[in-house]
Amino acid sequence: MQQSGQKLSHIKATNNAADNNGIVIAITSGKGGVGKSTATANLGIGLSQQNKKVIAVDFDIGLRNLDMILGLERRIVYDVVDVMEHKCNLSQAIVNHKKAKNLYFLPASQSKDKTVLDKDKVQHLLEKLKLDFDYILLDSPAGIESGFEHTIFWADRALIVVTPEISSVRDSDRVIGILDSKSDKAKQGKEVEKHIIINRLRPDLVTKHEMMSCDDVQDILALPIIGVVPEDEKVVGATNNGEPTIFTKTISGLAYQRIAMRILGEDIPIETFEANLSFMETLKKIFTIKKG
Repeated sequence: MQQSGQKLSHIKATNNAADNNGIVIAITSGKGGVGKSTATANLGIGLSQQNKKVIAVDFDIGLRNLDMILGLERRIVYDVVDVMEHKCNLSQAIVNHKKAKNLYFLPASQSKDKTVLDKDKVQHLLEKLKLDFDYILLDSPAGIESGFEHTIFWADRALIVVTPEISSVRDSDRVIGILDSKSDKAKQGKEVEKHIIINRLRPDLVTKHEMMSCDDVQDILALPIIGVVPEDEKVVGATNNGEPTIFTKTISGLAYQRIAMRILGEDIPIETFEANLSFMETLKKIFTIKKG
C-alpha cells in the first residue's frame, strides 16, 4: 500500500497547555466499537513508561470497560460520579495500576446514566487532576450525546480514533465539527489540537480496494494522522486478560508505543504499511530511511 509520505510522515505533536499544569487529552470517536478504550489504556501505559505521571479517566458512564482492559476491575470501590457527588474524596477513587506505576485510573460508574455529567463539575475535577498529573486521558463516550460534549468541552487536545470504513469516518467528521464549535477553546476563539488514530488497518484489504486507505481517511477528515494501528488478533485476548498489548510488544502494542512518543513531541515518522511487508519489516524500513 502506497501512501503519500508528505501527508503522513513527521507528525510532531506539541503541548499546547497554557501553563505548567497537566494536559487534558480527550480520546474519542464518532461511533462505538472502534477501539477507543483500548487506545486509552495502551497510550496511558506508553506515556507512563516515559516517566510521565498519567491518569486515565473513564467517562463512558453506564458502560465502563476501561477497567477490564487495564485489569483493574476488582480494585474499584468508588468511581468518578462518587467523586463529583462528594460521596468520597478524589484520592479514595483513584486506583494505581499494578504494573505501570506512573499510571493511575479513575473509573466510570456502571449504575448511573451519562446525563449525570455536569460541565462545571467536570471542570472542577479536571482542574484538580491537572495539578497532580502530567497527562489526563479522558476515555470519552462515543457519539454526540450530552455525556460526550461534557467530556470533550475542557480538552486541550483530542485524539479521534477511527477505523477505515465510511460509517466510522463519517461519524468522526461530526465529532470534529463539535470539537471545533462547542469546546471551551472554541468559545475562546482558539482551537483544540486534533489528531487521528487509524485503528484496525489491513493493508491487504486496502490493496484490494476493500478498505479505505490512510490517505482516503485523511482526505475526508482533513486532520494530521498521529498513528496507524494494524489489525491485531491478539487484542481480544489481551482485553480478556487485562493485559494491554503494549506490554507484550505485539504489532498494535508497538504502534501505540510509537504514538505515545509522538504525543510527547518525538519526531517519529508515521508507518506506511504495504501488503507484502510485516509490521516489523515496516519498522526496519522506517528506521533505515531515518538513519539515511
